[in-house]
Amino acid sequence: MIVYGRNPVREAERGPRRVLRKWEDLPEDELERICGSPDHQGICAEVEPYSYADPDGLLADEQALVLALDEVQDPHNLGAVIRVAEAAGAGGVVIPERRSAEVTPAVCKASAGAVEHLAVARVRNLADWLGGAKEAGAWVYGASTDGVPYDEPDYRGRVVLVLGSEGKGLRPRVAAACDELVALPVHGRVESLNVSTAAAALVFGILQFRMQS
Repeated sequence: MIVYGRNPVREAERGPRRVLRKWEDLPEDELERICGSPDHQGICAEVEPYSYADPDGLLADEQALVLALDEVQDPHNLGAVIRVAEAAGAGGVVIPERRSAEVTPAVCKASAGAVEHLAVARVRNLADWLGGAKEAGAWVYGASTDGVPYDEPDYRGRVVLVLGSEGKGLRPRVAAACDELVALPVHGRVESLNVSTAAAALVFGILQFRMQS
């Protein structure tokens, strides 16, 4: 895998993946040819393939906060959510194996390298994994415009926050697997937020709740 950009390359060097080769101080068109993107910021590197985490280990901590994404297919949104999750100290991000963005160089760039330090797991069936998370003692909250105000639930203990795809939101079976649906207040004319923006608001809202409780 060729990662590109100052932050992704720096974080790859700090993370668990081995950096096999690095290119810098080359003409811009040559770097673009190597990495396949004009957004290289003058540097790119070949790194080992990304190693996905074991989804069963993400909720080991009694106060684990895990984000689950239901068929989010835009790599920039996936990368941005990973950046939010890592900054918030979340236990990881769960994505489905099918009809979902996966960890690619574009995701590494969008995450500003945060993907190197956060557990990202892939599951065959998201609704089934959410059922297992509840059996493990987690409370599962799905983001939906039809939910209760997000500041009402008690977010202590193991929590999984589920966010839906761009445009479609949560699929019915995934929504049904949630303990409760929660909604952010929207006072403007736009009915919903970008998934990464919603993730940031909800995750840091949960952190604030925990700090005050």
